[in-house]
Amino acid sequence: MSKTDLFNIAAMLTEDELEVRDQVAEFVNRRVRPNIAQWYDDAYLPVELFPEMAELGLFGMHIDGYGCAGRSAVEYGVAMHEMEAGDSGLRTVVSVQGSLAMTAIAKNGSEEQKQTWLPKMATGEVIGCFGLTEPTAGSDPSSMTTHAKLVDGEWVLNGAKRWIGLATIANVAIIWAKASVADAKAAGVHPDGDTRADDDMVVRGFIVPTDTLGFRAEAIEQKLSMRASLQCDIYLEDAKLPVDAILPNNAGLRGPFLCLNEARYGIAWGALGAARDSIETALDYASTRMQFGKPLTAYQLTQKKLADMTIALNKGQLMALQLGRANDAGTLELHQSSMAKLDNVRVAIEIARECRTILGGNGITAEYSPLRHANNLESVRTYEGTDEVHTLIVGQRLTGEAAFS
Repeated sequence: MSKTDLFNIAAMLTEDELEVRDQVAEFVNRRVRPNIAQWYDDAYLPVELFPEMAELGLFGMHIDGYGCAGRSAVEYGVAMHEMEAGDSGLRTVVSVQGSLAMTAIAKNGSEEQKQTWLPKMATGEVIGCFGLTEPTAGSDPSSMTTHAKLVDGEWVLNGAKRWIGLATIANVAIIWAKASVADAKAAGVHPDGDTRADDDMVVRGFIVPTDTLGFRAEAIEQKLSMRASLQCDIYLEDAKLPVDAILPNNAGLRGPFLCLNEARYGIAWGALGAARDSIETALDYASTRMQFGKPLTAYQLTQKKLADMTIALNKGQLMALQLGRANDAGTLELHQSSMAKLDNVRVAIEIARECRTILGGNGITAEYSPLRHANNLESVRTYEGTDEVHTLIVGQRLTGEAAFS
């Protein structure tokens, strides 16, 4: 049992869930912890880990069939908890590949699209990315300007995306763009019963191989967070695609939002992995760091910090577990994911920062994880919905009033 599991949460997990936890924890201990400080310092994404991550079943872990592991929501959650105990950037790899790119195809794609892409993505042979956010459209994706037009039997995409994970190494991109209802009809994917006018614009997803002429990705550099990861800009300049590149299901923002909900769920678990690792690092350090003739752990102020942080951690872990049980039962609601993502990330950042204070000056070095976790979590706090967005989702649930604008 982890030193921080004062509520014995491990006893609430099944044998299968514990097995997944231990397998991923062993991978992180063996392959990530010895190297992550250097990777972070070098701003290097260790793509050499991808085959082993795929072998563990982490890519599309929660998807049934198509070569995917078909694990439960809780099993996926504990896996993300252990991955982010290593590094948020590496957990993000799993999220971008599985919760975003693969889920977009699994939930919105045709059977042929699923058969074509998902098995290769599950093995890591194909890496995917998810292009929704734009330079001027983050929290408000409805204002996106990327558009797709059907011209002479081909889709032509133009626009730009920003903060897109893995784009420079991806083989395929899921690009969300606005298209007219008339063009969607011509492509044979107009939903039955849809009464929108032909000239109305609707958000649709497109499968875009990254070797498509007119597709270009550039890594965003000089980041202060998520350095052992890749976030990129994407440019689309008359990128031409076959008519069947469109994802046929879930016209409108419901399509990408289904994927974002999957990612938010993983974050609710993952962020607490970073928090747990920060506490364990601070606890180990304080138990051997001698000041005034005794270890830091013997001082009341240090014990108060450790106790407060561990109580907050355990409360967040219980919320994540309840979220997972609801997800597996099919009763998970949008506001619940928002509550968990919002609060667990906030709590994780505060824990990581407080743990840095226990480490003193040594805490600003790469030898210790808390400040690296805190820096990474600043990005986690922003993506898949800012604090403000999730606060308003919860507020709408409470009041019945949408206050987003």
